[in-house]
Amino acid sequence: MRGGRALLLRLFQLTPRKVVWRFARTYIAGETLDEAVRTIERLNGEGCRATLDVLGEDVASEPEVAACVDEYKRAVQAIARHGLDANVSVKPTAMGIKLSPELAVESVTEVLGAAARHGMSVRLDMEDSSVTESTLELYRRLRASGFENVGVVLQAYLRRTLVDVRRLAADGASVRVCKGIYVEPREIAYKDFWLIRDSFRDAVEALLRAPGARVAIATHDDWLVYQCRRLIADLEVSREHYEYQMLLGVDAQLRRLIVAEGHPMRVYVPYGSGWFPYSTRRLVENPRLAGHVIRNVLGFGPERGGRRLDPSQSR
Repeated sequence: MRGGRALLLRLFQLTPRKVVWRFARTYIAGETLDEAVRTIERLNGEGCRATLDVLGEDVASEPEVAACVDEYKRAVQAIARHGLDANVSVKPTAMGIKLSPELAVESVTEVLGAAARHGMSVRLDMEDSSVTESTLELYRRLRASGFENVGVVLQAYLRRTLVDVRRLAADGASVRVCKGIYVEPREIAYKDFWLIRDSFRDAVEALLRAPGARVAIATHDDWLVYQCRRLIADLEVSREHYEYQMLLGVDAQLRRLIVAEGHPMRVYVPYGSGWFPYSTRRLVENPRLAGHVIRNVLGFGPERGGRRLDPSQSR
């Protein structure tokens, strides 16, 4: 399995960038901050909030971390200057968490400070299991330092998640719940489709029931959208305590339906020069999308009459 993923990754690394971009452009705003701003303006016009993400992860040096922090501060300024309804989301590995926990604290603190001056929140993305505990510890340290504008993410397919979610709910945390996309061993992650769904629903319910907690329901799964909508109605949860979240370019029709029902919606908007490595990794993690790109490379893509993949099938 690992060998197969490595082979796929190598194949995509050799694939012309323009071919990968043909598929990446549906869920990436572009390479520049200006392109991201225009995308958010459009989403705001559709009644959606946004989360802006600067592409880049697993940085190898402190200067790279500093450059990422500077870009996030530029992004915060742009959001404020244009009056956008948006916040930002950061990857701990881009903030230096693998280099030094102290560096990560200092880096995220800079972003949090810039965001706080404009009444904006910052979400710590959750990456693979090698940084799950360190990311939660980073979140706890930031909250202990007095930052109220920081949130975190939990992945429903991890076996530890329901324990983590109860602790966070008791602290009145802001938590995004997603299924999880990283390939993890069975010892730490559920593999059964319905079990992951049940874990997701249980995590959302725990947060909806917790006084002061806020939950971001991040899914493109219509069944989960329905289940969470029932929970929201049954528990009479106000709009201030929850929102739905979706990725840019994935199932826009479902997004519009959720907004039309009166639910708050936030769209995850990634941008930056790191789109190519980000995209190749996501292609490897999403076999349906990967197969579509391979068919295109071999000449059986949409230009030759092949069926275009609905991006919602990849999550």
